[in-house]
Amino acid sequence: MTAAAAEAEAPVRRTPFWLELTLAIAFGLFFAYDAWEAVGNLVGMSQIASALDTSITGLGWVVLIVSIVLPVGLFAVAFLLGRRRTALVQAVLYLTGLAVSAALYLDILLMFGPGALLS
Repeated sequence: MTAAAAEAEAPVRRTPFWLELTLAIAFGLFFAYDAWEAVGNLVGMSQIASALDTSITGLGWVVLIVSIVLPVGLFAVAFLLGRRRTALVQAVLYLTGLAVSAALYLDILLMFGPGALLS
């Protein structure tokens, strides 16, 4: 048997299930916190709008709802891309997803600002 054939038949090292689950739960809590923070922003903006006797614009609703859905979607993408990969690759994918979530949320916040979300 040649070396290439032995490598082809060797089982691929895979991250144990318990470690995959631990990584998913640990990083999932950070993504859940991002989503919960966005829900708090939605509630806060609606309270500010009612206190000012105004309403949230259509663009404001879209921005606030996208900021809730974004961390959930990024977690799902990181989870799906990380399946059957090593623990280090999974952790890097989750960290990248958190960084993208934070950067996009800050971009949205700076681009529109609270005043642009109210009519």
